[in-house]
Amino acid sequence: MPLRSSSLGWPLAALTLALLSACATPTEPGLPTGTALAPAWPEAVPAALQGQRSVGDASLTDWRELVAEPRLRSVIELALQNNRDLRSAVLAIEQARAAYRIQAAAESPTLNGSAGLSASNTPAEASTSGQRVLTRQYSVAVGITSYELDLFGRVKSLSSSALESFLNTEAARQSTELSLVAQVAIAWLTLAADEQQLVLARETWQSQQKTSELTEKMLALGNTTALAVAQARSALEAARVTAASALATVEQDRHALTLLVGQSVPDELLPTGRVQAAMGPLVAVPAGLPASVLQRRPDVVAAEHSLLASHADLAAARAALYPRITLTTAAGTASRGLSDLFQGTAWSLSPSISLPLLDGGAAKATVRKAEATQGIQLATYEKTLQTAFKEVADALSVRRSLDERLQGQAAVVAASQQSADLALARFRGGADTFLTVLDAQRTLYSAQQALITLQLTEQSNRITLYKVLGGGWSSGGKG
Repeated sequence: MPLRSSSLGWPLAALTLALLSACATPTEPGLPTGTALAPAWPEAVPAALQGQRSVGDASLTDWRELVAEPRLRSVIELALQNNRDLRSAVLAIEQARAAYRIQAAAESPTLNGSAGLSASNTPAEASTSGQRVLTRQYSVAVGITSYELDLFGRVKSLSSSALESFLNTEAARQSTELSLVAQVAIAWLTLAADEQQLVLARETWQSQQKTSELTEKMLALGNTTALAVAQARSALEAARVTAASALATVEQDRHALTLLVGQSVPDELLPTGRVQAAMGPLVAVPAGLPASVLQRRPDVVAAEHSLLASHADLAAARAALYPRITLTTAAGTASRGLSDLFQGTAWSLSPSISLPLLDGGAAKATVRKAEATQGIQLATYEKTLQTAFKEVADALSVRRSLDERLQGQAAVVAASQQSADLALARFRGGADTFLTVLDAQRTLYSAQQALITLQLTEQSNRITLYKVLGGGWSSGGKG
């Protein structure tokens, strides 16, 4: 009877492990389906974009299709080659790839080979036979050391987590590259706009110098008052301060662009004069494009892989509650003489099983921690989607009114210029005070500044819309 009981032990244990393995096998995770995300964009927004190039009509997945200015293209190329953040992102991919390969290797047994020689010498004084004894032993073996039989999916889950982490770093690199392209383009355009502001400030300064000289001549002729001369000088000094401030802003813009590019930008690639139409065809969202297209954005893809990695980590933590079976085996030969080394065969087999019985609740706490981490990653994924939707909706809302705002601001500049000219003419004719001239000039200067800023906003909005859509969209899927 004891012999029969012993013979049933292993089959019974194997059946028990099989049942436990079936219970512990992780299910394939899926993405959340109840994300709080609107099904489509506001209807009023695409209607305002009629006549503009639609990403639904042609693929626009490369930044070169968006950037029309050749100097800006060259600057972006330099940034992609030299930016330190992007370089770190690329190295992070290599790091994650190596970590995945290390973890994936644990799914397969590792075969080790060994060869050894042991020798001992017993002097005659210590020998029982009274003679010196010299012994040698040679051995050659190959074997598997501590290979875990992954019955409950722990090792596979850890490998899946490492894979998702690797894919997360790849998506993060794409997101970093997309952000870098947008940041460099906006920084370059900002430098161009601020250089226009500097030119405007210097022109205003020169104009104020002429006006100040005019008031002094009129005072000498008795056609104006000392108050008007003082007001003109005050306006002249204020214009000088504004020009100096504008110069400092341009220098700061150049420093910011240098930091983004990762090296000094050659002078021939910097913006000069007025930069018009630096950006190419506008990225517009066609009516009917689902908001779910945002799931292709690199940052959303990265959050998705982080969520899937948390699924795998949770599966690994749950599998750790079950027994772990490891196998150690070796086969080889051993002999006392090198010539007889391969005459005999030796082998060993050492399976072992371990089951956490009393760990102070550490294993269960690890599961609860993994569950909490999974919940955090789910919330992060949904928040990333919601943020992406908001960014696109905001960019479209700005785009909707830009044309009208630009036309209106251009009209304001024209009217302000006419008002300033008339005010100066009336002052020269003695029909009005110099204070009226100052007010008209301030209004003109503010209107011109606002127009430059609005032109920068229009160009930057093209870049922003391209970025928040994840680099453009096409009916072919991910670009």
